[in-house]
Amino acid sequence: MKLTRNESAVNFHETLIKVRFNEVDAYRVAWHGHYVAWMEIGRNDLAERFDVGVEQISDAGFMAPVVDLSIKYKRPARFGEELRVRTRVKRTETSTLEFTCDIVGEDGQLTASGRTVHVLTDMNGVLQYTLPPVIAERLEKMMAFLGV
Repeated sequence: MKLTRNESAVNFHETLIKVRFNEVDAYRVAWHGHYVAWMEIGRNDLAERFDVGVEQISDAGFMAPVVDLSIKYKRPARFGEELRVRTRVKRTETSTLEFTCDIVGEDGQLTASGRTVHVLTDMNGVLQYTLPPVIAERLEKMMAFLGV
């Protein structure tokens, strides 16, 4: 819930998550599907700060469904471990929103990294080929905050 700068001078928004007991599986590690949920928590935490969260985009008359999701698992997260979800936004040439995410364990090691791409549509699902000014302005504020 704070802006942090990493070693390569790339800015990110950081959200802290603690692995709960219901998130671990029979192998005593976090079930793989929860990583996607943690990425969503980080993405929404960042987006809502700049009025581009799900409800805020909807209130402006648009939707931003996920059209691409990828994740790479590096090492398991375990019950009780505090994770740092580091979310970045990428500048794109189209009317898409692209977020990248690193999930870092208490030991500083990368647990997983992922990416989501969202298209912008109106409330009827019609794809927007250019960013509406209200959304573009909000995204510019987020990108300026992150130094993108």
